Amino acid sequence: MGQLCDYVSQAQKADLPRDVISKTKHHILDTFAAMVSGFRLKPGRLIVEYVQHQEEACDAQVVGSALLSSAVNAALANGIMAHSDETDDSHAPSMTHPGCAIVPAALAMAEREGCDGKTFINAVVLGYDVGCRVSRALVPLVYRSRGHCSHSIGGTFGAAAAAACVAGLDATQVRYALSYAAQQASGVGAHVGGQDHVEKAFVLGGMPARNGVTAATLVQAGFTGIADIFQGERNFLEAYSSDPRPEELIRGLGVHYEIMQTNIKKFSVGSPIQAALEALLQTMAENGLKAENVAHLVARLPEGEAVTVNNRHMPDINLQYILSVVLLDGKLSFEAAHSFERMRDPRVLEIMSRIELKPDPELTRARPPRQAVVEVSTGDGRHLIRRVVSVRGTAENPMTTEEVEKKAKDLISPVTGREKCDQLVRMVEEIQEVTDMRGFRSVLSV
Repeated sequence: MGQLCDYVSQAQKADLPRDVISKTKHHILDTFAAMVSGFRLKPGRLIVEYVQHQEEACDAQVVGSALLSSAVNAALANGIMAHSDETDDSHAPSMTHPGCAIVPAALAMAEREGCDGKTFINAVVLGYDVGCRVSRALVPLVYRSRGHCSHSIGGTFGAAAAAACVAGLDATQVRYALSYAAQQASGVGAHVGGQDHVEKAFVLGGMPARNGVTAATLVQAGFTGIADIFQGERNFLEAYSSDPRPEELIRGLGVHYEIMQTNIKKFSVGSPIQAALEALLQTMAENGLKAENVAHLVARLPEGEAVTVNNRHMPDINLQYILSVVLLDGKLSFEAAHSFERMRDPRVLEIMSRIELKPDPELTRARPPRQAVVEVSTGDGRHLIRRVVSVRGTAENPMTTEEVEKKAKDLISPVTGREKCDQLVRMVEEIQEVTDMRGFRSVLSV
């Protein structure tokens, strides 16, 4: 605990490696894009209306609008927007979506404190380091099996560490902030049964971002707490996991940066669909394949991933639907990936009936995780097979700066317009020169 809290308290002034800074910019831009695109979706509209009715301080911006609110509510709103769809990043080893909680929390605190771009970058990197390590210390497969949501719990600790960094809390105060993060750590896997992305956006993005800022601001206000929430009687790790591994909290700290192991999604769909979608697009490109050529399609996924995306109610996490519209359109647009109306289209439903999703034990054991195999039987007797091991955007096959910027522009431009979008991309690229993070307000609004 001492090592961890010393690390957090000193992170604000740390000099990070160049490749870590470059990768962090990718994730900041990617999450900003997720927030801006999420502003127009149902969860975004609902949270803006909610925050408008709160009478409080004007510390930070609700992205997409000119609305200013408290840092706590801004983190809540922006976290919800960041996971309004399935375009935000993911960290496979910890089974978390770190960006949608950590970046909004760091941004809200950065505006509240008027901090500079270097501090903001350091806070984001720290948030990934702490949140992902806490989840790994719990052993994701163990505590998820008990119904806990790894996404919200890892996100809460990551957001708290990032907010503590921006606030400049000392090592003792960091202990208290992590204790308040633990007391708020919540979320159960039942959210997977939702009919839309509203509760899911709250659980994965808004709630942990809010919790993290709440923890840091309580300590700023003088709140004290447990000095070591991870050890001793009734500690957090033992409460949430039957097989905790506390050594994971500090393993490689300051040497191995978790943001470098975090995936940026190439497509705005659920992570388990990414590799199968890439496999289908490659098969289509190489064989001139179209919907009318497909007699039967089998998509093989790891067992747990297959359950997550099998004929779900939400289009962006429904594998059969996503592959069907790609076969029909030859590509996947943001609009198609989020269209409930199109899920009822008879033509789409007919293509979906030809697609079979099979859990594959061999893929469950395979490393890196989230591989996929797509097998297509055509009407003219061909049998086409494609396996994708590391889809573009994963830690093993990262996207270039140009690719990240293109994805961001495709998400942001329809909302803010091209000029603001281009300005936002430039500002993120030059973020180390930003003297006050409040300067992003004008380019993060419609």
